[in-house]
Amino acid sequence: MPASFITGFALGFSLILAIGAQNAFVLRQGLIGRHVFAVALFCALSDALLIAAGVGGLSLLIADIMTPYTDWMFGGAAIWLALYGVMRLRDVMRGGGGLEAGAVKSLDVIPTLGVAAMLTFANPHVYLDTVILVGTVSLQFDGIDKLLFGSGAASASFVFFFGLAYGASYFASHMKRPGAWRVLDTVIAVIMFILALAMARAGNWI
Repeated sequence: MPASFITGFALGFSLILAIGAQNAFVLRQGLIGRHVFAVALFCALSDALLIAAGVGGLSLLIADIMTPYTDWMFGGAAIWLALYGVMRLRDVMRGGGGLEAGAVKSLDVIPTLGVAAMLTFANPHVYLDTVILVGTVSLQFDGIDKLLFGSGAASASFVFFFGLAYGASYFASHMKRPGAWRVLDTVIAVIMFILALAMARAGNWI
């Protein structure tokens, strides 16, 4: 396998591996077994699109455009992540013991993908990781190697999101235990609030 492809795959996988808002959402959809394929495909294709833009040379242009509005972008992302955390806490407060995956409220496919889109494209770090960082690293490659590098980074997103979404379905039976969904939603809410705080700090709002 070409070294450029392996380099792209390793970089893409390392960037996406950290638990974030998008990953937590994909995990939750996998556990409830709703729109699993659609959500995984949407997230993987979104990453692939942004990576293609970065490798295609958009990284330098995006960096110039984002600079004057960086603080506002991080502030908006902080608000959205905090609101999603509040939504998860609301489910914690409403939930009862022993919830089953099929009993957990889930949106139809279009609203679900709308949430996925917000968690993906409203996060400034998505652009920093995929467009700017991956795009910048790709500058060391030329021709077919550059294409292979981008393909490797995009492939990592497909492997990760489909692995996370469908891997979560194997643990769905454990979510029948009393309070299991409350624990999961509490953990997700905490992650969202931590990320929101990090975004607010990155935007110099606190």
